[in-house]
Amino acid sequence: MKNIKRRNLFVVLISLLLIIAIILGIIIWQNIDTNDFDTDKYKVSSGERNITVSNPHYDDSVVLVENPINFNELEKQNKDIYAWITVPNTKIDYHILQSYTEDDLFYVDHNVNKKKAVAGAIFTQKLNQKDFSDPNTVIYGHNMKNGSMFRHLHKFKKEDFFNENEYFYIYTRGHILTYRIFAAYEYDARHILNSFNFFDKEVFAKYLEYAQNPNSIYKNTRKVNLTTDDKIVTLSTCLANNKPNNRYLVQGVLIKDEFTY
Repeated sequence: MKNIKRRNLFVVLISLLLIIAIILGIIIWQNIDTNDFDTDKYKVSSGERNITVSNPHYDDSVVLVENPINFNELEKQNKDIYAWITVPNTKIDYHILQSYTEDDLFYVDHNVNKKKAVAGAIFTQKLNQKDFSDPNTVIYGHNMKNGSMFRHLHKFKKEDFFNENEYFYIYTRGHILTYRIFAAYEYDARHILNSFNFFDKEVFAKYLEYAQNPNSIYKNTRKVNLTTDDKIVTLSTCLANNKPNNRYLVQGVLIKDEFTY
């Protein structure tokens, strides 16, 4: 009888442990589920259309292209969403947020629905304008093991991938911005926007020179003629646990600004 009771107790304990493991698994999965919605829902599917309109600011007419992102729907969900980023041949296809009311690091551990989430969201800080007119706009995202957020930036460590993928795209209300990638490399723990005054032409010139010739590992660069009049975007994510404060950067320069309707 004692053996039977012990076996029954053992079965009960194993069952309880399995139930606890399942519950923990569900909680963890919910925390890394960063989108919580179907991103395709917010993309216009009516096909490509171009129209020509008269623009008083230009001698020639301006061709307006269709914006594939439905910002009206996105803003209904969260007014902090102000842009969208797509990096071809990666899983990076996300909204970009900047908090109006919370601190700059709110989206480090909150998702697009403002719910606590380990993976956070893709975001910028208030140090940057939201029209991408700053000399250097820095966009942050976590390096998630499940491949989400900015994990796939690390694909640019491979020379072949870097050479075959030159562009990323940012969509805003009224604009499609095309960036040509000129550098990808490991960076130190300095906060970029707090460490450099990019509005100082001399400082910005030295930074651009460094970015094209970084003293770094996992370095890939391509020759691009950069000037202090250029607008660049820096995509920033974490490294492995052995260098928790360092960052991996992928940087692109604005080469095209298309007006949208």
